[in-house]
Amino acid sequence: MFLTELHPASGPQERAALLASLRKRDHDASHHCSAWREGSAAGGGSGSDDDGEPSGTAGAPMLRVLEGEDLVDVLAVCIRWFGGTKLGTGGLVRAYTEGVRGAVQEARSRGLLEDVRAWRQGALLAAPERAHLPFAALGAVPEAEVLGQAFGPEGVQVRFRVPPDRAAAVEEAWRDRSRGGQVRWD
Repeated sequence: MFLTELHPASGPQERAALLASLRKRDHDASHHCSAWREGSAAGGGSGSDDDGEPSGTAGAPMLRVLEGEDLVDVLAVCIRWFGGTKLGTGGLVRAYTEGVRGAVQEARSRGLLEDVRAWRQGALLAAPERAHLPFAALGAVPEAEVLGQAFGPEGVQVRFRVPPDRAAAVEEAWRDRSRGGQVRWD
């Protein structure tokens, strides 16, 4: 029997705590295979763990689903209770792949993927006397989120994130408001 869960998780400590909790809860399971992605879709880390299954039959297929769905800051865990039937390597790959696909479809149908969708992060730089311009540009783009601002020798730097399909809109809004400025993407 297989049970697949998706959890928002943006760092190694959070992932470790979630896995420890699931291993404790489902202590009688044979395997707790996992895959994770963090950070922006263009960068960030990823990884997987077969947790005793034959190498490449669990974690890697799970990770490919997360990559294909462009999900980040997420931990997928597929818990398996061995029932005596050997599936073979092809059967394991299919089972773990379908487990994550099904969990993603279920989460999407319930509107639960808002926190784990892909984001692009970047920064807008402006002279101190024009510190309002980055906020005006980002305010013109639906779903743009300001992450913070800092003042330095070059002026004000405003960090933000947007869904990937809004990146071109940020570039256009920033070019218009800054008269030719460029977005610094992470």
